[in-house]
Amino acid sequence: MGRPGLNRRQLLTAAGGLAVAGSFGFAALGTGADALASTAHTRVRYWNLFSGGDGSNMIAMLDAFRKTHPDIAVKDSTLQWGNPFYTKLAMAAAGNRAPDLGVMHIGRVAGFAPGRLLDAWDVGLLAKYGLREQDYNPKLWQRGIIDGKLYALPLDVHVQLCFYRKDVLKKAGLLGADDRIVPITSTDDWFGVLKEAKKATKKGLQTIGLWVNDQNFQWWFFVAFYTQLGGTWFNDARTEVTFDTDKATQVLEFLRRHITDGYADPAMGSVGAEQFINGAPFAWEGNWSVPVYSGAKIDYGAIPLPPVFGKQATHAESHSFVLPHQSGRGGAANEAAHQLAAYVVTHAQQWAAGGHIPAYKPTLSTPAYQKLYPQNEYASAIDHQANEPKVWFAGSTGILAQRVGPIVVSSTMGSAKPDAVARRMKSELTTLLAMKNPMDGRTAAQGGAAA
Repeated sequence: MGRPGLNRRQLLTAAGGLAVAGSFGFAALGTGADALASTAHTRVRYWNLFSGGDGSNMIAMLDAFRKTHPDIAVKDSTLQWGNPFYTKLAMAAAGNRAPDLGVMHIGRVAGFAPGRLLDAWDVGLLAKYGLREQDYNPKLWQRGIIDGKLYALPLDVHVQLCFYRKDVLKKAGLLGADDRIVPITSTDDWFGVLKEAKKATKKGLQTIGLWVNDQNFQWWFFVAFYTQLGGTWFNDARTEVTFDTDKATQVLEFLRRHITDGYADPAMGSVGAEQFINGAPFAWEGNWSVPVYSGAKIDYGAIPLPPVFGKQATHAESHSFVLPHQSGRGGAANEAAHQLAAYVVTHAQQWAAGGHIPAYKPTLSTPAYQKLYPQNEYASAIDHQANEPKVWFAGSTGILAQRVGPIVVSSTMGSAKPDAVARRMKSELTTLLAMKNPMDGRTAAQGGAAA
């Protein structure tokens, strides 16, 4: 059966529409730049998007692979997130110039035309190299399944966390006997904690930084608390919007209250690492801040976003390995791509240093991982993930966040009322659900968006 194609104009338009705002191209070549000249029997071309500490950790894992697999030359190229990456990946896949291995956020995979721009993983080959479905959290594994095939192989789970300063909370009487924050199981508990913490906070510092004017963070926080309430998005067939405006209003009022009660200061804008490092008692942000705060040598802890609506759930995404489409994919390079991905996933202790929760369950039970702090305080979040809906327009900083995130911000910042915002959100979800995925290569007559 023929594979529907996309012309260059369609790909450029579609990839640009699905990508994160910004304009970046290749940032650098990794340590495998000399792989072209290697005498190894097999070469694997690998595109990733990891810079900073994550980039260093990835290079260390790749170097370890090279040392133990001298017959496989890994040519790794590091890019930055942005329109050119998605355009380049789409064009390379459509033009049969794709790398053997790539990385994407798992929430974006459904929109990247699985079966057209992405190839499915051979689970038999993964098992050959020591990686099996039972090594994963079942829900996380299922997120990579599209139309019964595995298209995304998760490397990690990265989550939104509640960072807290132990020195401030101890002064406020908010640390338990285990030297961790007191239990929080309701909105009353949470605002009671903030009230006491504020009394112990130095002048000039807000009680909590929660990115009140950032569309992505506000959207991620909304997803977490809406999931805690048991909120849904669409029916199973992805033909109807099931978004609950009453539950949404509850969440929006909760987020807004942080400002109206004087705990978050809009004039300070974002979280501001300096605020937390200088003594602000709380910050809500991603686990990627762990290296920053640990490097600052402050006494702090980190838990998943508190279950203020009675159910554990914190927003989660996942870096995942993907196989960009190659016509006639197979042979030694394809097997080596499976081998490399399986190796990195199963040797992700180094990756945990960046704050990410390793997706490979056996790593979580190792003594080395269980000694990591604060990672061991929030590792349970892998079992309580609040994910965006599995639709083509969702995923990290994707169209859904771009369209709905600013609406959430308008409520948090007070320029619109929560109940009206909830209705606007539902309307936007209805509009998005009716749209066709521009990346799937289908015409309107051939079907709707991939789900």
